[in-house]
Amino acid sequence: MGAGKASLKSAEDLVAAGLVPLEQRDALAAVAKRYAIALTPAVVGLIDRNDPADPMARQFVPQLAELVTTPDERADPIGDLARSPVEGIVHRYPDRVLLKAVHVCPVYCRFCFRREMVGPQGLGTLTPEAMDAAITYIADHPEIWEVILTGGDPLVLSARRLREMMVRLKGIDHVKIVRFHTRVPVVEPERVDAALIDALKASGKTTYLAVHANHPREFSETARAAIARLADSGVVLISQSVLLKGVNDDVPTLAALMRGFVENRIKPYYLHHPDLAPGTSHFRVSIEDGQKLVAALRGTISGLCQPTYILDIPGGHGKADIGASSISRGDGCFTVRDFRGGEHQYPPR
Repeated sequence: MGAGKASLKSAEDLVAAGLVPLEQRDALAAVAKRYAIALTPAVVGLIDRNDPADPMARQFVPQLAELVTTPDERADPIGDLARSPVEGIVHRYPDRVLLKAVHVCPVYCRFCFRREMVGPQGLGTLTPEAMDAAITYIADHPEIWEVILTGGDPLVLSARRLREMMVRLKGIDHVKIVRFHTRVPVVEPERVDAALIDALKASGKTTYLAVHANHPREFSETARAAIARLADSGVVLISQSVLLKGVNDDVPTLAALMRGFVENRIKPYYLHHPDLAPGTSHFRVSIEDGQKLVAALRGTISGLCQPTYILDIPGGHGKADIGASSISRGDGCFTVRDFRGGEHQYPPR
């Protein structure tokens, strides 16, 4: 699909585009009633229709498995609502808050941990009154050093709306860092223009942008150009990815993804263990397998390319580094495991 084509937003659209067979249309319509669908032209262009296990399709094309909910899954898997003092704010850690200005996205990932909250049927965009209350909350809490704009995807907002929000944050002296979490540079790269970049920097604060990508093929030529525009402007770029079965749960793919980030001037940051969102069990790997993959990365690729493997503890208890399985204590010293699986005593005996 080329420029100017519309996003695909229904089972009928997916059939017409040749991404799912006609006989699945009605069943996938049932998935669409519960979880939003959207694939941008950029994403559709990355899908290999000849590969039944294509990792791009797996991330964005709905599956019937999404209608299967396991007993341990929950609508709010990381406890956002339990830590939300006012609408649009999540205050889980003392020095930073999430500001969820919007609950729509340019694409809807099939593994999304906020899938019960985002989309046309979700929580919507903050009203002016709710935004006023959220900004007031930030201003009234001097311990807040960082504001993280997420949602939904904040970069679906117009440059004008983003600029207005950033100008309001500019007036809050104790806020020093503004961070955006987004898929836009890889799924809708044409949106990253001069007006948007100027809006991101309008607060005068230090601006970070976390780029979400899960497979090296997401770094298309147009995505690389959009990322370069951001990096050249002085926006600091970090990464976030989710460890997903059938997408990136092998060392070569994960290594290529992390190298892709670094080659594009994005510092690898978080590799998320998949959350317990409803209908996502087919994406989850075991923690043990995740630890093995992360340990293998240490011996495979540069230190510049190493992400932190983290688990968002269900119930709103925050993130935990679960990749540090290479050291254990016992008998008065530590046993350290190297990337080849060899074990060593520390201090040496």
